Amino acid sequence: MSPFTFNTAPSLIFGSGSIARLGEIAAQRLGPRVLLVTDAGLVKAGLIAPALHVLEEAGIAVDVFDAVVADPPEDVVLTAVAKARAFEARAVIGFGGGSSIDVAKLVALLAASNERLPEIYGVGIAKGPRLPLLAIPTTAGTGSEVTPISIVTTGAHEKKGVVSPLIIPDIALLDPDLTMNLPPHVTAATGIDAMVHAIEAYTSTSPNNNPVSQALAKEALRLLGRNIERAVHHGHDIEARSAMLLGSMFAGQAFANSPVAAVHALAYPIGGHFGIPHGLSNALVLPHVLRFNASTCEAAYAELAPHAFPELEGRATASAFVEALSTLCTKVGLPPRLRDVGIPQDAVPMMAEDAMKQTRLLVNNPRPLTLEDARAIYEAAW
Repeated sequence: MSPFTFNTAPSLIFGSGSIARLGEIAAQRLGPRVLLVTDAGLVKAGLIAPALHVLEEAGIAVDVFDAVVADPPEDVVLTAVAKARAFEARAVIGFGGGSSIDVAKLVALLAASNERLPEIYGVGIAKGPRLPLLAIPTTAGTGSEVTPISIVTTGAHEKKGVVSPLIIPDIALLDPDLTMNLPPHVTAATGIDAMVHAIEAYTSTSPNNNPVSQALAKEALRLLGRNIERAVHHGHDIEARSAMLLGSMFAGQAFANSPVAAVHALAYPIGGHFGIPHGLSNALVLPHVLRFNASTCEAAYAELAPHAFPELEGRATASAFVEALSTLCTKVGLPPRLRDVGIPQDAVPMMAEDAMKQTRLLVNNPRPLTLEDARAIYEAAW
């Protein structure tokens, strides 16, 4: 057995209604002054108010930064850092989807250190220190509450990542009640995103691919694959919502230690250039990347198949797994092709060139991928 390292959030709190414990947790672990990082949509939806109430009841002074947007650009991060410093925050709470939690991670780091954001992109470059950090996900998709990764949009369209164990949150608080009102299309896209995390973690060529990540990836697929349709079409089913949130976290733990690969690399230009949500970007290229990888991953995909799709037990193959995933994307209402989301065919060469810049991800793909391969995958997806 090869040596490996496995890192995750030190404290995981899961359960319906667990947001009510936020005040006592913050009083014990975060200190008297907290910046809460979120987005305006969650404020408008009323999800933030109960959290603020329990924090204030616990005697915690709270300031709110609610300007996070999808695929957050650098200026959003830096504005939030400035607000944390002006408030003299002693800790940070990320409340929302992956974008809010990703911004919160960088605020906790940059508000407490002298590091500059452009200088810490890459793997293991950030040095810290950072402020205490608690993450509360409101979607079941990114697993950001347990990962060492924060993705930022740089320049006009390119995405870069800060990757360091330093930014893994100290506490992940998962309350499935907070996901109950997610719209079906968001539930679908984020759920497929989490399934991609599990699949790519399981087949990653990272030298740190390990038995713990692989076990978590299988369990994540079992929870996600068997509950995503129920969560999409019956959104107030608390059992389905709970399974999705837990499955997303398991997938996050898996890929945090055994990194993702070409699906994500090819998804980033779709989101960066055309504003397509990250989960949907993944879904659009997922079956085509898996078909490309199938000759290398026949046994692995066949092994994963019955975990996500119990009807494939005893007759699982790589091709059956890929087709089941493609069908699932349609069943949960996601558009199947790039043309369906307004992406022109003449954008393929540009997207392929941008995807090849994602060397941090492509190095983990089980089958080496060239520029010509990337073009062919996008063409197939179009």
